[in-house]
Amino acid sequence: MKELPSVFANPIKKELNNVQSAYYDGKDRDIEVNPRMINKKINEIFASSNHVYKSKVKISFKDHEEEHVLVGKTNLNLLTMEGKLIKITDIIDIKKI
Repeated sequence: MKELPSVFANPIKKELNNVQSAYYDGKDRDIEVNPRMINKKINEIFASSNHVYKSKVKISFKDHEEEHVLVGKTNLNLLTMEGKLIKITDIIDIKKI
């Protein structure tokens, strides 16, 4: 059998820091926010078989939590049943109730 040439992999010699943002809640701990995970959770809520028109969720922000009924989503905002727009970048965590 013919021997294949080796593959060159350039070594990474610097420290990687992929965390997009973080905040401090005053409780002697940092909570890291990953925007990709938030978008993944939102997409899972809207793609679930239980979501026909609306989904009841609990949204955690930096300083408080709110319960809303979501009916729509854009690239930047979530739309609630009450007509309120919630910025996705302000969300720390989201859970379906």
